[in-house]
Amino acid sequence: MLTSPRNRFFRWIEGLSDPFADHPRKVPPKQAGAFLWDQLQPFRLVMVLASLAGITVALLELGLIWYAGRIVDLMAEGPETFWDSYGTELVIAAVVLLAFRPVAMAFNAAITFSGISTNMLPQVRWRAHRLMLGQPVSFFQNDFAGRLANRVMNTGNAMEDTAFIAFEAFWQAGAFAIATLILLSGMDWRLAVPMAIWIVGFVTYTFTLAPRLGRMGEKFSHANSMVTGRVVDSYTNIETVKLFAHAEREEAFARSGMQRMKLRFGALMRGFAEMQGGLALFNSAALLLVVGPALWLWTNGALSIGEVAAAVAMALRLNTMTGWIMWMTVRLFEHLGTIREGLESIAVPLTVTDRPGARPLAVTGGGIRIRGLTHHYGRGHGGLDGIDLDIRPGERVGLVGPSGAGKSSLVNLLLRFRDAESGTIEIDGQDVGAVTQDSLRHAIGMVTQDSSLLHRSVRANLLYGRPEASEAQIVEAAKRAEAHDFILTLEDGKGRRGYNAHVGERGVKLSGGQRQRIALARVILKDAPILVLDEATSALDSEVEAAIQETLETMMEGKTVIAIAHRLSTIARMDRIVVMREGRVIEDGPHAALLAQGGLYARLWARQSGGFLGEEAAE
Repeated sequence: MLTSPRNRFFRWIEGLSDPFADHPRKVPPKQAGAFLWDQLQPFRLVMVLASLAGITVALLELGLIWYAGRIVDLMAEGPETFWDSYGTELVIAAVVLLAFRPVAMAFNAAITFSGISTNMLPQVRWRAHRLMLGQPVSFFQNDFAGRLANRVMNTGNAMEDTAFIAFEAFWQAGAFAIATLILLSGMDWRLAVPMAIWIVGFVTYTFTLAPRLGRMGEKFSHANSMVTGRVVDSYTNIETVKLFAHAEREEAFARSGMQRMKLRFGALMRGFAEMQGGLALFNSAALLLVVGPALWLWTNGALSIGEVAAAVAMALRLNTMTGWIMWMTVRLFEHLGTIREGLESIAVPLTVTDRPGARPLAVTGGGIRIRGLTHHYGRGHGGLDGIDLDIRPGERVGLVGPSGAGKSSLVNLLLRFRDAESGTIEIDGQDVGAVTQDSLRHAIGMVTQDSSLLHRSVRANLLYGRPEASEAQIVEAAKRAEAHDFILTLEDGKGRRGYNAHVGERGVKLSGGQRQRIALARVILKDAPILVLDEATSALDSEVEAAIQETLETMMEGKTVIAIAHRLSTIARMDRIVVMREGRVIEDGPHAALLAQGGLYARLWARQSGGFLGEEAAE
């Protein structure tokens, strides 16, 4: 199907820059101005076209006013010879008015809307989102997810509108003001001087008031983000809110944030009211500074009636522009505040990055070698303290210890969710810090105690394990995880059933056991050579756990396995059990040997109640 010339024109403009072009995942400048300049680099050609179009539109607007004054002077000569003398000129002017002016304005609008706005908004959001995805897990654990998302989205909005304002408002207004001074100077320099004084005064007033309003807007943006974070936090944890009957506490938590937001918004509105009074004063001054001298010059024969009419029209046009320019300036500084706030999260250096020249991990057997591994989270204590550990290819190792022993820290460093403060972890002789993060995590399948799911279909969640998997492979993995039967019974609020049913945010529409079985199926489908099970069956009831024990055994065949469990019965059959306490390995050996030693593991085994490891057992 052939596209129309109009569509081809807009597609050409939109294609002048690509918001999703390959771009280094680098931390952007922390200063708002530098960030703006960095984001504008792909728009060089668009900016040139927008500049030319803006100047053309400004000159046409001013030319229209000037020609209206000329018509007044021509009419003063009388109607007798008006059409005979000036008919051709008027027809040319009409053609320019009806044809060239609309085309110029349409082109200017197309450049700003389609060339700048259409691409700037997704470009800023896309780059910020890619950068956020490169942050370590701890980055997201230290902030509200809602606030982070809000900053990414709002920074895109602010950047797009700032670029739009720069060309649609400031550039055109500046061109109009300069051209006005030139035209008035051509009439009489005594008209241009008071207009120049007025322009300087207005610009000074604008750039004195607007930054203050911008700071107010920035404070309001901070308060608004805080409210968004608190509200999203309540919604995300609604089950906990209901369970502890703390709806009123959450209301108070949100209300305190909204009250602060109201104060910030009220201060901003008071500033806007002050701005309106100042605008009224400047608008009145513009008329007096232009109309007064124009009438005086006319009475002295220095100006024609048409020139007076043109000067008055220019003053009136400036009156209509002042409010617009002031609002655009305030919006600009407000956007700069929003951008600065967004950069607090976006312009954060990545703490875990691929080294230059990092290569993909090549897993030949899955052997893990740990030497001198120390990580205290920058506190000088806690975490891990000089861990040395060897896990042979295909060996199944249980990791045991009381809470805070360092089990999860060890796994997080293996996955490079953090970089170790000292020491090394090698997989098949390759330092995990020297390989690409994606290849490292592709080689490790992990099931956690609280496996969250994406708010997508069951099929999409399973395909996260292996995007290219066939439908038959998906179903087989679900069956092995004892998930297929209950998946077929699922139906979401939009009538989607079975594998097409959506599971809700973090999988909240499913029970804990159902989420865990889908997570198991996802890892089965991934079929990674290294398997990490962190309390993988803790959310399952005894009957389901017994049913999938055989599946777990099959999953572990031929893989290097690290299994963390408080329920010691689930790891007693591992090849080895490593016992940790206070960040160190204190016992290492098979289940029977550790029991014979009569050490901590033996005491834990003897003291656990109901199969779970209690904190007091570490005493």
